[in-house]
Amino acid sequence: MNPLYDVVVVGGGNAALCAAMEARRAGASVLILEAAPRHSRGGNSRHTRNVRLVHERATDHLEGAYPEDEFWRDLIEVTGETDERLARLLIRDSAGLGAWMTANGVRWQPALAGTLQLSRTNAFFLGGGKALLNTYYDTALRLGVEVAYESEVADVVPAGEGGASVSFRRGGVSREARGRAVVVASGGFEADLDWLGEHWGAAAANFAVRGTPFNKGGPLRALLAQGAKPVADPRAFHAIAVDARGPRFDGGIVTRLDTIPFGIVVNRHAQRFADEGAGLWPKRYASWGALIAAQPDQVAYSILDAKAAEAYMPSAYPPLRAASLRDLAPALGLDPAALQATVQRYNTAIQPGTYDPARLDDCRTAGLDPPKSHWALPMTDPPFLAYPLRPGITFTYHGLAVDERARVLGQDGSPMPGLFAAGEVMAGNVLRRGYLGGVGMTIGSVFGRIAGREAAKHGLA
Repeated sequence: MNPLYDVVVVGGGNAALCAAMEARRAGASVLILEAAPRHSRGGNSRHTRNVRLVHERATDHLEGAYPEDEFWRDLIEVTGETDERLARLLIRDSAGLGAWMTANGVRWQPALAGTLQLSRTNAFFLGGGKALLNTYYDTALRLGVEVAYESEVADVVPAGEGGASVSFRRGGVSREARGRAVVVASGGFEADLDWLGEHWGAAAANFAVRGTPFNKGGPLRALLAQGAKPVADPRAFHAIAVDARGPRFDGGIVTRLDTIPFGIVVNRHAQRFADEGAGLWPKRYASWGALIAAQPDQVAYSILDAKAAEAYMPSAYPPLRAASLRDLAPALGLDPAALQATVQRYNTAIQPGTYDPARLDDCRTAGLDPPKSHWALPMTDPPFLAYPLRPGITFTYHGLAVDERARVLGQDGSPMPGLFAAGEVMAGNVLRRGYLGGVGMTIGSVFGRIAGREAAKHGLA
């Protein structure tokens, strides 16, 4: 390991690799510090499978066009508040992303059936996130990027003339790497349950973490302590409904449940608490993590009947089944009479309509609180099915404020010399709440490339 690099990249996922490849191509010496061992490298990117990007026409793996203005409308619909300069930059630069990824070895496939109606807006990687990461690592190593695995960063100390000293532990020994420029691309702090507990209290103990257990936020906390400007609410995160039977960490995409629009969701008291038909699923699915987090014991139950059994992507865990709601309730720890009453009220409130899960149809309820705005069908056909749900956090939004050059900003809004950020650690500049399928990979790819180029300029100056 060299005593000084032009660019040190903290993190080993998509954003980090995009930064490292761009910096190396610009002529910089580059070191990646990845907290995970080699077999678990890649952070949350291992669990991804697609990226949202602007395109003008259909391709062999995309259906139709997805223009900039539509991307902007979709984004603002789910997040509301955003830094419009950075959001517009993200959207505009995504237009060239597909060609760049192809040039770096990524191969594509058409969208799988049942994947949240994303076949027009999102491009799917052949082999998923793990294949993408392996391809990027191969490319980075061929370019001459150095990689240090099992290197968990504990501190990032900015240097007076720019860049930083990065402290990390490897093999039980404290070490240091110095960079004329440093790119922090180490994810959020969702795997640090104590940090989550500072903002969510006891509820955090019931959260599942969909991604890597290595995203503990050490570099983020270090830079905030050094005067970096924070962005986004510390309670805000991208969280979805996952199967409560899944693992605490690293459940990834397979523990996600896409059942919610096709039935009802009840809490521990067998009461509905949100509109299961509000909005198309690619824009709405990420709201359910926070909704369930607000329920008693942070658990809920997706209830369906036989009509919905083939409507959603197959799940990793089989549903609980019973011939009647009365028989299903005890398996969930619910009061049978309360569950029957909830379903009866729902069935009675349903209005006639033409069912179509591919659009916002006119199958809705009337006089029911909360309503079901679309896709409301009577739940009458046995067997009845159920999945236990809990919040599954993908990543936190609280992070580092950056500018259009991906430079980390200080409390006064001016850049901190030699410090750059990309990916989930700065996603809160664009996302303040909600989520849009595939946009996390877009953020990491676009700002990773920008951070790599800008860090190389700084490191080689």
